[in-house]
Amino acid sequence: MAERSTAAVDVADNSDESSLTAQADQSTADGVAKNRERDTDSDEVQESTRTDGAGTTSPPELHSGHKLARRYRLEECVTRLDGFSSWRAVDEKLRRAVGVHILPADHSRARSVLAAARSSALLGDPRFVQVLDAVEENDVVYVVHEWLPDATELTTLLASGPLEPYDAYQMVSQVSSAMAAAHREGLAHLRLNPNAVLRASTGQWRIRGLAVNAALRGVSSDTPQRTDTEAIGALLYAALTQRWPYESDAYGLSGLPKDIGLIAPDQVRAGVHRGLSELSMRALVNDGATASRHESPCTTPEELVKAIGEMPRIRPPEPAFTAPPEYQRTTYQQGTYGRQTPRPGATQPVPTPPPPLQSRTGKALKWAVSALLIAALGLGSWQLADALMDQGGKNEDPGQTQTNDGNDKSPKKPVNKPIAIKGAQDFDPLGNDGSENPDEINRLYDNAPGTYWETSFYTSADFGRLKSGVGVILDLGKVQDVGKVTISFKGETSVELRAASGAATQPQSLDGYTKVAQGSGTTVALKPNESLKSRYLLVWLTKLPLTEEGNYRGRVVDIKVTS
Repeated sequence: MAERSTAAVDVADNSDESSLTAQADQSTADGVAKNRERDTDSDEVQESTRTDGAGTTSPPELHSGHKLARRYRLEECVTRLDGFSSWRAVDEKLRRAVGVHILPADHSRARSVLAAARSSALLGDPRFVQVLDAVEENDVVYVVHEWLPDATELTTLLASGPLEPYDAYQMVSQVSSAMAAAHREGLAHLRLNPNAVLRASTGQWRIRGLAVNAALRGVSSDTPQRTDTEAIGALLYAALTQRWPYESDAYGLSGLPKDIGLIAPDQVRAGVHRGLSELSMRALVNDGATASRHESPCTTPEELVKAIGEMPRIRPPEPAFTAPPEYQRTTYQQGTYGRQTPRPGATQPVPTPPPPLQSRTGKALKWAVSALLIAALGLGSWQLADALMDQGGKNEDPGQTQTNDGNDKSPKKPVNKPIAIKGAQDFDPLGNDGSENPDEINRLYDNAPGTYWETSFYTSADFGRLKSGVGVILDLGKVQDVGKVTISFKGETSVELRAASGAATQPQSLDGYTKVAQGSGTTVALKPNESLKSRYLLVWLTKLPLTEEGNYRGRVVDIKVTS
């Protein structure tokens, strides 16, 4: 099975079904047990599912330091429940932290866990915590997956209060889009809750436990798309109100008051964004019934993605401006540096400034400067008159054609005029949702060195082998002569310049653009080999740099186009 990037683990949620749970700390995204809060969701409260009987096989007797496949060294047991255990481990071959689920090969769910893990690994979508290995050996089945030390669970984020509207919008948008892609491949989550949704330090939202979490607990559903959609609605409801949209408390959140039913988030808490409130109610369909003021319910992640696309885009909040501290003069600036402190009550004489250049030396200096200025003006006038006379002599014969004999030591150079970029659009025709951070696209040409547009992150420089590249389309407003495109990156990046020559409308496929130049580096100047006339240019990234977070993503600081 293909190896993927470093790190996060889909850790089993605690359940009320076993007393062993009381001894296991609830795991967080960074692998450190921070609280002992138990997962209290149930089939009646959280989702409409069916659960098979728990396996009666005892979990394998493992301990810290034990190695699987002479490679994965177990470090810390995070959860032990229903015959399986979850561990934080180290991949000694690649020297990275990983997470491991382990259960006996004769466990009643071993076959389904293996199948779910292998199906999830084949999806290869970076929005999900990736399964790295799924193996059966020595009477043990184990599933290895990423461990993200820089990610934070939604449960932890909500402990300090509800999310801002922009953060909630990004969460539901990214989670819905990811689940729609998973369902198109026949994969469901069925255990989508605040413990399964993580936010990385980059702001990217990721989902852990796709298919695997449900298989570990034997959870199934007759309507998997609707189950996952309602779970997304519950996540959005909790993000907006810091309340769980059911009567029972769960995930550190208080449930709704009993006997009042499901009420809209904007009725639970003041100041909730109206559009997001209605979106959560459309996802929480309640057996197909919604409040009369709401539009039709969303019963699949695909319908939820469409509903989000029809909403007005929620923009990030403006950064708060902090006024600089009041300017304080120092004693040095006041001219008292090195002077003795005056006695209290003593009158200090005001120093008289010296007269400007009234001494003999000052007068001489003034005369010298005046003489130099007169000499400079005379020399400049003489050179100007000589140039005009020389030009007049050359133009005495109007019928004579001037020729360049090749001895001109200062030939005229062509002027490279800047071409204004009228608009830009992210371009990801090979991705699942066809977009790549469209909200940041205007940073490409805002002439601000501190801002940049960035791609999503990937597990390798070649986009995790998911696609050949991503890019941005530049609109020059009209067909123009393009001489050079200069691109500044954060980190060494490989890039191609492609053009839609003579196209009246913007091509929507990669085949509509022809490669005219390529290069790599942090500042790349792309010059077409032949003269180029085009309105639409495609800056196509083909190899990404490694970031400080340990993943790969392209970051474009600025793009300049000249004729």
